[in-house]
Amino acid sequence: MDPLQELLDWATSHGVKLNGIAPERIPGRGIGVLATRDIETDEIVLDVPTNCLRTLSTVPKARLRRLGDNKNISVHGILAADLALDSSGKFAPWDAVVPRSEDLVGLPLTWHPDLQALLPQHAAELLAGQKTKFARDWDAVAGAFPELIKGKGKNGGKEGVGMDRYRHAWLLVNSRTFYYLDAALKKRRSTSRDDHMTLQPVADLFNHADEGGCHVAFGGDGFAFRATAPCRKGEEVKICYGRHGGDFLLAEYGFVMRENCWDEVLLDEVVLKRLDEAQKKRLEDAGFLGRYVLDRDTVCHRTQVALRLLCCKVGEWMRFVNGSDDGEGSQGAVDTLLLELLREYVVIIEDRVDGIRVLEVGERSQVDMLIERWEQIRKLVDTRIASLEGEITT
Repeated sequence: MDPLQELLDWATSHGVKLNGIAPERIPGRGIGVLATRDIETDEIVLDVPTNCLRTLSTVPKARLRRLGDNKNISVHGILAADLALDSSGKFAPWDAVVPRSEDLVGLPLTWHPDLQALLPQHAAELLAGQKTKFARDWDAVAGAFPELIKGKGKNGGKEGVGMDRYRHAWLLVNSRTFYYLDAALKKRRSTSRDDHMTLQPVADLFNHADEGGCHVAFGGDGFAFRATAPCRKGEEVKICYGRHGGDFLLAEYGFVMRENCWDEVLLDEVVLKRLDEAQKKRLEDAGFLGRYVLDRDTVCHRTQVALRLLCCKVGEWMRFVNGSDDGEGSQGAVDTLLLELLREYVVIIEDRVDGIRVLEVGERSQVDMLIERWEQIRKLVDTRIASLEGEITT
C-alpha cells in the first residue's frame, strides 16, 4: 500500500478527520495537501485530536527517568530523543512519510561550515542558536542513552552514526512542530515559549503560505484547521508558519520563498561600522543599538534613530528619540545617508554571491539556495534604493 494511504488509514482510525483535503506528492516539491473538492471560507478541513499528538506527555516515563533531572536538555531535545529511540512501531505509518535525512539538506545546520559562514546575518544568528541548543541536547541524550552512540568522530568525541540519527530527529522536531500547551511542562522547573511543542500527523504535511491558508486553533479536544479563503478542487491548501522573513524560513525550515510579503533584512553590517564607540554607547543607553531592519516598504524606527545620530546634533537627536521632534527637518539628510549605506550593501551582497559561486563544498542545492537568498536581499535593497533616488531627486 502507498505510504500516504497507510498514513491516512492510520490517522483516521485514531480520530483524525480530513474534510475535503488529502496529502499528495507534488512533483519537485515533496508532499503537500491538496483540496479534493471546492472548499469554502471558514470550513474546518482538518481535526487532529489530542490523543494523536506526540508531546512531552507521550514520551515513555522510563525514557524520561533516564534523562533524570537534567536541566540542560530542552523539550525539543527530549522529543527528538523519543523519535530517534522509538522502536515500538506505534507510529510506523506516520514515521514512513516524514522527510529522510537527504530531504533536510536545505537546513543550514547540515551545511558545510564554509557555506554557513556566508549566510545573511539574521540566518547566521539563528543557526548559532541552533548549534548551541543542539550541542546541549546531544550531550544530555548521549550521556543518558549510550546505545545511541554507534561510533566516534575524528576527534574522539561522541560524533558518529548515532549523532547523525539524533540530528535528523532533532531537525524534524525543529521544522515540523506546532505550538502546544502541555500540562507536563508545569512540572519542569525551567520552560520557555520554545518548549511548547507538539508533533501531529497529517497536519505536519501542510506547506507554508506567507498569507492566507488555514487558521490553526488549539482547544481542549485538539487542533482544528479552518480555511480562511475559498480553495478550488486540486489547489494546494497551506497554512502560515508565521510572519517570518526569508532568513528565518531558511534557517528554521530550510527553504526560501520566491515572494514573501514579510521578508526583511538586517542592515547592522553597514550601519554599525559608521558609528564610533561613543555613539554606540549612546544608542545602547537609549535602547536602540543594533537590529536595524529593512522590509519591503521602508526601514524601521530603530534605523531612523541610529542614522539621525550620524546626521543631527545630539540635542535634535534626543528630541527625536523622546518624541518631541517628528524628525521631518532631518529626514532629507537621513535619506541621503541611507541611500549611501544601501549602495555599500549592494557591493557587499555582490561580494558574498561571488564568494559562494567559487566554493566547491556542500550540495549544489545548498549553494543555489544560499545564492537565491542573497538575491532576494538584493531585490529588497534595490527596491529601496530606487525609491530613495526618486524621493531625493524630487
